[in-house]
Amino acid sequence: MNNIFKTAFVPQLAIAHGTMELEFYKKAFGAVETKHIVNDDGSIHVSEMFIDGAMFHFHEESYNNTTFSPSKYNGVTTTIGLMVADADAVIAQALNAGARLISPAQSYDYGYRQGLIIDPLGHQWLIEMIL
Repeated sequence: MNNIFKTAFVPQLAIAHGTMELEFYKKAFGAVETKHIVNDDGSIHVSEMFIDGAMFHFHEESYNNTTFSPSKYNGVTTTIGLMVADADAVIAQALNAGARLISPAQSYDYGYRQGLIIDPLGHQWLIEMIL
């Protein structure tokens, strides 16, 4: 078997049953959707997206009650770190697409500039760049 991929982290973000669109990620981060599987009612079951070559998935909450969307409990268990060339520009783009600012970008003595946003579905994103 010839696998063209190397080992990589591929986050799977849980979404609530009945989620109908994921346009925020395209507008905010330039994400490109490569797979889209819908349920009988037209809601999203699975979506595969890439941001600048980095793959991630959306999947509706699990049938066995072990995976929950952020809206289920109004919180998250994982922050998605997105390393970019210009954190301020990406945060501004995300805010224009509908994100909520938690903390503006600031530079830290450990060599990163970071800001925190929440996307419209409740996922927390740490937008960061190396200084």
